[in-house]
Amino acid sequence: MLITGAYNPYLVALSVLVACFASYTALDLAGRIGSARGTARRIWLAAAAITLGGGIWSMHFIGMLAFSLPVPMGYDAPITMLSMVIAVVVSGFALYIVSRDTLAAQNLLLGAVLMGIGIASMHYTGMAAMQTAPPIQYDPLLFSASIVIAILASLAALAIAFSLRSDSMWMIYAKYAAAVVMGFAITGMHYTGMAAARFAPDTICLTGPGVDNS
Repeated sequence: MLITGAYNPYLVALSVLVACFASYTALDLAGRIGSARGTARRIWLAAAAITLGGGIWSMHFIGMLAFSLPVPMGYDAPITMLSMVIAVVVSGFALYIVSRDTLAAQNLLLGAVLMGIGIASMHYTGMAAMQTAPPIQYDPLLFSASIVIAILASLAALAIAFSLRSDSMWMIYAKYAAAVVMGFAITGMHYTGMAAARFAPDTICLTGPGVDNS
């Protein structure tokens, strides 16, 4: 018999909103990166990577805070911060890809695969920060599905970000719709990954009260 968790619906909704806002920011900044040159381009890219990576990471941990088990939950701080670094680096790579003047199909596909694997790595690194005993087990089908969702979401995000770099009024509204699609895709990966997690009935967190849910 496994123990099951419960979700706070308000925090779940907040995680979706954060993902949508982060996605819109990424779409908006992608155009600014593409039109900048030299040092300004590198500064925009770094700022955008931190913004998007931080947004994806924030969505993940708001989703984690929304989740509760019938045992005390905590997180290892260094592993938690590592998951954030992964999110920022992956976002920087993705934004660099879409800031090019042209985007070949093979580059789009490669970027999507690497970004998807990076987002999944961020998620499962964040899960590892719980340091449970016995370790979290994952349903193979849902685990694989979460990675596929991450790659497909990344493919859509890169394609959309590259095509919506204009500042025309139509493109601005298109960015709103695209951000919602991207936000739901990112959160879909997170909650699929959470559904894949299996917690044994004698599960305990070894992290202590230093970084707990409160």
